Amino acid sequence: MAVYTHLGADDFASLVAEYDVGGLVSAKGIAEGVSNSNWLVETTGSAGAVDPSGIPQTRFILTMYERRIDLDDLPFFLGLLDHLSAKGEPVPRTIHDRSGNASRMLGGKAVALIEFLPGVSIENPSEVQAHAVGKALAGIHLASADFTATRTNDLRPADWQALFEQCGDHLQEIAPQLPGTIELYLPRLIADWPEDLPRATIHADLFPDNVLMLGNKVTGLIDFYFACTDIAAYDLAVTHAAWSFSKGGRIFRPDIAASLMAGYESVRVLSDAERGALPLLAQGAAMRFAATRAFDWINTPGDALVQRKDPMDFVRRLEFYAKNSQSAFPARAG
Repeated sequence: MAVYTHLGADDFASLVAEYDVGGLVSAKGIAEGVSNSNWLVETTGSAGAVDPSGIPQTRFILTMYERRIDLDDLPFFLGLLDHLSAKGEPVPRTIHDRSGNASRMLGGKAVALIEFLPGVSIENPSEVQAHAVGKALAGIHLASADFTATRTNDLRPADWQALFEQCGDHLQEIAPQLPGTIELYLPRLIADWPEDLPRATIHADLFPDNVLMLGNKVTGLIDFYFACTDIAAYDLAVTHAAWSFSKGGRIFRPDIAASLMAGYESVRVLSDAERGALPLLAQGAAMRFAATRAFDWINTPGDALVQRKDPMDFVRRLEFYAKNSQSAFPARAG
């Protein structure tokens, strides 16, 4: 999440008036993330927008779709939120406008109003919390099995290569060793990437800042704007890479990794082929985020209200997975 487009009070008031959520009280920009503009919007509330317990809602997330999102994909993203929410998963539903639309256009850009869910993001998870996250991830894989819409993943190995190529010589400005690391690992990932593993509708970006928790309970899985139809175990590998390291990717936390895996398999048991592929999938997950972070590091406007993320955080994870596959993914007991 971030803010690239600046809206005035009249813009917010006019937009909120299109929904049955009461009048505008406030709107505050959210700085996290890199792809879209986001605001926390408060309203006076209305019976037209209630939470599952029937209490009128007064807080929402307003998203404006800015970068790396094809507007033709919006029905998939927003439909998936509504599908998972209706299945009882901890996923925010979309708030439809008075005409029944899940999204609208504002100043030539698409916007959507999303349910606000309680909770906080956890920077230093416990084993119990990691178990809950793994369980929640498996839950959305199963709950989306009858979601009929599909979307091709546009960030697969060949796409990582294209992003690095677009970065060109600027990669050395991020870190002198970065081009050599890419040259060492990326060709093998492209050549050996598995295509015959079970597929699902995946989140593809389940970082700690996309999970809300209250205590040890997952209260919200958010930011589904990389969601797609792809390898289910790859989604677990992405989450493993995002959660199992200290900040900066310097220290691997085997306790957290094991709890995350156990939580996932308490709901959906991995096949032997999936478990065997996890070391490669995790290297790919790390390479994917090194690629998008490198591209964003170079191309983020200087005046954007956004925090750039260091690609080297995931280069360190990539190197760990390449050299420590047994300790990262120990064999299943028994």
